[in-house]
Amino acid sequence: MLIEERHRAILEMLGQAGRITTGEIQKRFCISYDSVKRDLRILEEKGLLQRIHGGAIMVRVGDQNAQKKEGKNAPRSQEDRHLSIAMRAIAEIASQEVVYITAENIGYLMARNMPDDRIFTVVTNSAEVAGELRTKGNITVILAGGEVGSNGSFCDGFSPEILECLHFDKCFITSACISPEFGLSVEGKNQLELRNTVIRNSRKVYGLYPAEKVGMGAEVRICGVEKLDVLITDEEAPGEELKEFEDVGVEVIVSRGEIEKQEGAIWR
Repeated sequence: MLIEERHRAILEMLGQAGRITTGEIQKRFCISYDSVKRDLRILEEKGLLQRIHGGAIMVRVGDQNAQKKEGKNAPRSQEDRHLSIAMRAIAEIASQEVVYITAENIGYLMARNMPDDRIFTVVTNSAEVAGELRTKGNITVILAGGEVGSNGSFCDGFSPEILECLHFDKCFITSACISPEFGLSVEGKNQLELRNTVIRNSRKVYGLYPAEKVGMGAEVRICGVEKLDVLITDEEAPGEELKEFEDVGVEVIVSRGEIEKQEGAIWR
């Protein structure tokens, strides 16, 4: 079951009973207590429920109005946080480096905002990322091609073979979920070999994970978190989870929204 599907099911259970316990969620979806906490936190941040000790209750209208008025405490939008992570990742790229950029949306945001003051090489399996970079005179683009998928990325056997021949100073990757216990994970086996090839051939591995992906586990494990050198996330990520990443030697960078405000940042 996808995380979004589980969240909808939790809200359906809550709508029927008016309240729900963490134990009920664990039993229904066979997930850990920590995953339940993450689910409820995300749904509360969206204003869809109110967490209480041992579970959650439906949000009262008065509570929703109070949240709207409390603008200074309102969380940043998902779009803002994704751009913030992308811009923070760009800041890690140095001149003359060879870097791999993920085919997911954060990689596209990186491509849209790449600087002109550094000369470097970008490798990607995304036609959209490559298309954004092709007019940049300071960036050499290598596209790991093959059979193109509906999302504009190449994921068949040809792409890993091309990537196996390359070495990266840094790679910037993401996936459906990441947790200290289960590691990096995806829904299904699509691009599993590709991601592992990139990680294996990279001198420094960066994981780009917005808060909604942190502390979760998807169907298929890519690798353990020890394969990451750096985790870049945002201020909505749970502090207790980030401490666990640091305990296993992963450097954690929390982007708090300052970088993406620089003039000229492209949001979509």
